[in-house]
Amino acid sequence: METIPDITIPAALLPADGRFGSGPSKVRSEAVAALAAEADDFLGTSHRQDTVKLVVAALRNGLLEMFNAPDGYEILLGNGGATLFWDAATFGLIRDRGQFLVSGEFSNKFAKAATLAPHLGDHEIIESEPGTAPSPVANADVDVYCYPHNETSTGVSFPVERPDADGLVLVDATSAAGGLRFDAANTDTYYFAPQKCFSSDGGLWLAMCSPAATERIDEIAATERWVPEILNLKTAMDNSRKDQTYNTPALATIFLALKYTEWVNENGGLDFAAGRSDQSASIMYSWADASEFASPFVSAAENRSHVVATIDLSDQVSADTVVAVLRANGILDTSGYRKLGRNQIRISMMPSIDPSDIEALTNCIDHVVAALS
Repeated sequence: METIPDITIPAALLPADGRFGSGPSKVRSEAVAALAAEADDFLGTSHRQDTVKLVVAALRNGLLEMFNAPDGYEILLGNGGATLFWDAATFGLIRDRGQFLVSGEFSNKFAKAATLAPHLGDHEIIESEPGTAPSPVANADVDVYCYPHNETSTGVSFPVERPDADGLVLVDATSAAGGLRFDAANTDTYYFAPQKCFSSDGGLWLAMCSPAATERIDEIAATERWVPEILNLKTAMDNSRKDQTYNTPALATIFLALKYTEWVNENGGLDFAAGRSDQSASIMYSWADASEFASPFVSAAENRSHVVATIDLSDQVSADTVVAVLRANGILDTSGYRKLGRNQIRISMMPSIDPSDIEALTNCIDHVVAALS
């Protein structure tokens, strides 16, 4: 095991909160306090009773408000996170063939799940190098277009756009929802897990669905296609409309997601949340552009994520060493994505993280690198 250099960062430089993980991301202390205050009446209760169903209803309605959803859109939810939703979509949203944009680990996982599904046809995979963002291409032979709003592994944001063609648009928004602006009308299913921008825990998926998406769910459910019940989007939809999940959810996750939604909506909506991330991104990328040892991994400024920054370090500076020293000083989870295999740090700039803490982090990194020289 490599010895961690004995470097103490002065207290005056340290951020007020040292959590910079890209998922799970920072959980707001105010939300945890609210959960503790209501725990005796909420945790350990039946998810089919009003105590919980009212929280689920508030979350569903709050999300429609936050996303400025068009008329007829609705929020579905179920257990298992976005990874489970990929499999559920292969059963309940893809009729036969999909187009998948791949530019990193997570976008590739959905494409792989669909490719392995024996009941589906051959998909169209449009792939680009990590750090770039391909665009959807109209294709009359596909019935869904699938891409991420934000590729968490590489720090690339994709424009949320609808190709000029038929077919549902399925957008993986796990690290984008609640932190990046978008036009909901350009999506049919905007799905995510709440352990990133929503400052909650994992184990839950949420999906904003258009009328065309819910019609597709009903259409496929009426066929003879076999679907495991836990992956059945028709079952999830029917339960969601009753403000519940098919099986017992993590109640704390739902509660914390609601508290984030309320915080955002009470302060001006998605523009408020995205504005905080915009401030953090401006600080982070301006620092990296001006640094002698750091540079943004994503070369095209328009594709640089405002919620997850990937920053390359020069060969003379070990990212692993910098990350280890930061952790020893209480600054957590700044490692680059392991499968990308670069000398890199990855920093969450999600709305719950104060922009002032991002600025403090850059000063701490400068201090550590100077001490290592």
